[in-house]
Amino acid sequence: MLKRTALTAAAALICLVVTATPARADWLLTPYLGVSFGGDTSGQHMTYGASVGWMGAGVIGFEVDAAFAPDLFDEDDGLDLAIQDSNATTLMGNLIVGAPLGAVRPYVSGGAGLIRASVSDVDEFFDIDDNSFGVNIGAGVMGFVRDNFGLRGDVRYFRSLQDDNGGDDIDLGFGSFDFWRATVGATFRF
Repeated sequence: MLKRTALTAAAALICLVVTATPARADWLLTPYLGVSFGGDTSGQHMTYGASVGWMGAGVIGFEVDAAFAPDLFDEDDGLDLAIQDSNATTLMGNLIVGAPLGAVRPYVSGGAGLIRASVSDVDEFFDIDDNSFGVNIGAGVMGFVRDNFGLRGDVRYFRSLQDDNGGDDIDLGFGSFDFWRATVGATFRF
């Protein structure tokens, strides 16, 4: 059964590459759903968002990516911290480097932007609203089944940055807040 599934997937991928249209420069819109996990999260939590970007006929592109992860810090591990609400919002500008292999384009992506974390407890004693400068890096693949429609999936790592010395100089180092995100979405090309 596993061998048949692998052969079917390989045949589908070969058909996509063989029947591919030539690479071109396009604007891309990708609404997506996924999960945030690892790092400072408590288990796996739904994430949703969208990216708008441009991909050249060559290998270079850029995007603006915005995502929201509700309940990111809620307890899954049996601890009772009385968290009433929590979430994380990211807004990143990214550079994309992708290999145009016909209708399929594997890519790596990385950039910087805003990471906003919010946590509030039932008694309003332990409330946190933190806006941090952050970075992300990841990899994924886009595959187009029609000229203007395809699917995209990727995995990214997010990490906050902080000013290490706290003085007048800006001395950025990695902060303590980090997590991973895996998403799948529909990509519209225009």
